[in-house]
Amino acid sequence: MQKAIGVLTSGGDAPGMNAAVRAVTRAAISKGYRVIGIRRGYKGLLRDDFSELSARDVSGIIQRGGTVLYTGRCEEFVKDEVQLKAVEKCRALGIEGLVVVGGDGSFRGAAALSAKGVPCIGIPGTIDNDIACTDYTIGYDTAMNTAVDMIDKLRDTAESHSKCSVVEVMGRNAGWIALNVGLAVGAVSICVPEREYDINAIAEKMKKVHASRKQHFIIVFAEGCGDSREFAEKLTELTGIETRDTVLGHVQRGGAPTLRDRVIASEMGYYAVELLDKGVSDRIVGMKHERVYDVGISEALAMTKEFDDRLYNIANEISF
Repeated sequence: MQKAIGVLTSGGDAPGMNAAVRAVTRAAISKGYRVIGIRRGYKGLLRDDFSELSARDVSGIIQRGGTVLYTGRCEEFVKDEVQLKAVEKCRALGIEGLVVVGGDGSFRGAAALSAKGVPCIGIPGTIDNDIACTDYTIGYDTAMNTAVDMIDKLRDTAESHSKCSVVEVMGRNAGWIALNVGLAVGAVSICVPEREYDINAIAEKMKKVHASRKQHFIIVFAEGCGDSREFAEKLTELTGIETRDTVLGHVQRGGAPTLRDRVIASEMGYYAVELLDKGVSDRIVGMKHERVYDVGISEALAMTKEFDDRLYNIANEISF
């Protein structure tokens, strides 16, 4: 049987995943591999939900959001017997390497398969940009641009009615979206899970700025900071300024990927196939200082990502 490379997307969907699948498929075919597209993550591998991909099968997907391979989480994949079943499936299909596009949980599965003899390479695909080994994750740029576009529209209402809009963006454990979006839209305050906020100090800042004839406010609030509705109601009490919350939710995951997401996903996908073709396994493809590189999965999972305090301070100092 002709050797094959498998590709799957796992965890939360992120714009640009399709660009990565396209790059993996065409890079592998150009190097003489068959390509097996595995649907719905590791669950699809276990349930025989896969098909061979041709170059034409991935035509016209680079501009599409979501993932044509679908995605999902497979909680039982932590079990040794389940991992061994996945290894048997890969061997039966002639898969000599597997590219996994996803986040930390997906990479733990890839590390387990690598240890059991199935070479795996991970590609970081998550809008939260919360994977420590890389400066950038696929989907991050698109999610931020989507949030900025929606907040710009909300601003029209805030200005027209002299209100404050508290906009909740994604980021349960990481405030990267909130930080960058908040700076980009000129938010008066940015709340992130990495730093404690003082609602009384925010209220005092709003009252002070309001006295200088500013009539409307935007506050960007990461979902990991608590209940945005309660936060908005408390601000109304403290400031006397009508404050409403808006939860952007999963709309941030959707939409056509930006140029940056398409290019980086393509570059990472190609690099992943290069590694497998060289016999390299148990690695994550990342980006450091605008260059693609690779790092061991265990080493990557042990890393912690430092919050950008400089950018956070800049945002606070120029928001008045």
